[in-house]
Amino acid sequence: MKIHRLLCSALLLLAVVLPTHAEDLVAGKHYQEVKPPVPTSVAEGKVEVVELFWYGCPHCYAFEPQLKEWLANKPEYIEFVRVPAVFAHNWEIHARAYYAAQQLGVLDKIHPLLFEAIHREGRKVFSVEEVQGFFTDQGVPEAEFKKAYESFDVDTKARHAISLTRQYGITGVPAVIVNGKYRTSGQEAGDYATLLKVVETLADKEHKR
Repeated sequence: MKIHRLLCSALLLLAVVLPTHAEDLVAGKHYQEVKPPVPTSVAEGKVEVVELFWYGCPHCYAFEPQLKEWLANKPEYIEFVRVPAVFAHNWEIHARAYYAAQQLGVLDKIHPLLFEAIHREGRKVFSVEEVQGFFTDQGVPEAEFKKAYESFDVDTKARHAISLTRQYGITGVPAVIVNGKYRTSGQEAGDYATLLKVVETLADKEHKR
């Protein structure tokens, strides 16, 4: 588990001055370019913003409150997408759990509670059996969970998440991708407030293209 946690972003660096314009951002410092860019599927006039996360990552858990607040006030042209990053087998288990919850229509409930169970309650929810038990505790019948978890749709989405993790070139989580072109994280930006400002500035740049 320690090895897997090292893939989460390192402890955040000291805060830097919040960039307010695209010209204030420095490639290689505030963000990296994704090469080659990863195609998006958002509608014309929209800018895709992808967060890659892992339920076992304490930094992803710490990022959640600020991300939730930002999502409530983000520009309308930003289309936000969560993608569960996959670096190892138990990461794939969590990815499949995420997409199973989505298929079952309980993602809004399961997503925060799974973070809380692992990081606040200290519950072990890393194996398929443990994840199944967690879903059952949240009122999802065992048979329904198994059907969703093992479904073709969930398998396809989990495989796509594995592919995106590689294509984006991330080395840890949480990481954010703007329009398939730019990659940033709290470690690069300096802190989470700066990270979200970098994301919004880059998104604004893309929207004005």
